[in-house]
Amino acid sequence: MAAYKPVVVQACPKLGEKITQDTLYWRGYKTPVQIKEFGAVNKIDFSPVPPYNYAVTASSRIHIYGRYSQEPIKTFSRFWHAAYCATYRDDGRLLAAGSEEGKICLFDVSGKAPLRQFEGRTKPVHLVGFLSDKYRIFSGGDDYSSNLWDIPSATEIISYSEHTDYVRCGCASKVNADVFITGSYDHTVKLFDARTKSSVMTIEHGHPVESVLLFPSGGLLVSAGGRYVKVWDVLKGGQLLVSLKNHHKTVTCLCLNSSGQRLLSGSLDRHVKIYSTTSYKVVHSFNYATSILSLALSPEDETIVVGMTNGVLNVKHRKPEEKNENSQKKRQPAYRTYVKGRTYMPKQEDFCVSKPVKRVLRKYDKLLRSFQSSKALDAVLEPPIMLHTPEVTVAVMQELHRRGTLRSALAGRDEKQVNLLLTFVARRVIEPRFTPVLVTVADMITDIYQPVVGQSAIVDKQFLKLQQAIGKEIDYQEELLEVLGMMDTLFATFTKKRDACLEENKSNGVMELIETNRNY
Repeated sequence: MAAYKPVVVQACPKLGEKITQDTLYWRGYKTPVQIKEFGAVNKIDFSPVPPYNYAVTASSRIHIYGRYSQEPIKTFSRFWHAAYCATYRDDGRLLAAGSEEGKICLFDVSGKAPLRQFEGRTKPVHLVGFLSDKYRIFSGGDDYSSNLWDIPSATEIISYSEHTDYVRCGCASKVNADVFITGSYDHTVKLFDARTKSSVMTIEHGHPVESVLLFPSGGLLVSAGGRYVKVWDVLKGGQLLVSLKNHHKTVTCLCLNSSGQRLLSGSLDRHVKIYSTTSYKVVHSFNYATSILSLALSPEDETIVVGMTNGVLNVKHRKPEEKNENSQKKRQPAYRTYVKGRTYMPKQEDFCVSKPVKRVLRKYDKLLRSFQSSKALDAVLEPPIMLHTPEVTVAVMQELHRRGTLRSALAGRDEKQVNLLLTFVARRVIEPRFTPVLVTVADMITDIYQPVVGQSAIVDKQFLKLQQAIGKEIDYQEELLEVLGMMDTLFATFTKKRDACLEENKSNGVMELIETNRNY
């Protein structure tokens, strides 16, 4: 008896990924290091001065990590409840953070106890930051207010109550020491000047604002909320320049690289998108395990740190550049070492030992070998195979049709199985590589289950979807045939004109030759 031959699955070429300079650059990071925190990571902030430690705010603690350390080198835990938005000052010597109880704590990074406590708020403070003069702090919280505090006296300078919902994000201008920006869940972004008693600009984002970012030049503002990342021109009164919608869920965090040429956005859809700030197109993307709450990039772009909802801190370090100068490579064996003996022809007196090759059959091959057609079809109708490798499902259907057992395999199925089968056929019948086989399958399903049409609303719905898919494909084919006919007509016209021009040129050449001979 001949050995069983496995089902041949048609291999289709896949389009390769386009490799760009950005792809090579952002792939140049090592395998990430995972650090488990006590709660969801709501803020990550790098120190602006070497050695570029970073502060991680999670639960009721603030951990300071070294660039390459996997354990915190310092911990601030003087909070009764959750801590929020730990932020470094520009000189890296002070750290400010909000809290659930409404206090703002100011820490010296070399100490443990707070240097100052700013009180007066009764609700959680989610936003804390330093103005560029280093002597004032701005804040925002769940009491809808935006406040300005004096560090030396630990007193409130001014309070703005213009937002109508929670204030959750903000940033300060590096150009003007009196300007800071806040974003709120009331869908607005407001620009404040400490020298005035009200906001000087209001921008309508359209969704609850989760993060704002001001370019170093102070002219462009980026806001994130909902699925949108929007870029505004502050110098033109808050004119919208571009609206980006590349995420599938809410965008929660933003950051810029050191040169300001790349913008990074993190989202609850588990992706970090990297945009070019010249074209605002996505140049690269990172995928993470769970939803992203916070994101930070070190001042030298050497480290990417991402905080997630499950309390995991994902740290990626850049690979060191390879030094090619004066590098002595270890000598590899010559090519003849690998091919030695491959062309040897055994002699008559040689005894050849062949190593048996064990062939591992797939589940559907085992079922086909034992002539269990219906179970073999069930094996390839499982969702992972149908979604990711539909060519396997179609190959098994083609093999069953070749054997003449496809009709019996399709018959005798319940409502759920028929629904699954029709869903696959309706989705894949329009693909040219599957059309010949699936059209036959669709005909057989229609013949077998035509008597039960009208008994199940689910099956009837799938039959309608199949009819619509085939109808649309027929319409497309008719339109393509019309276009092809138009193109044939144009090509035929061009050919006639070209032949006429050639004949005219030939006749003109003959007449000129006759006139020349007459002159002689």
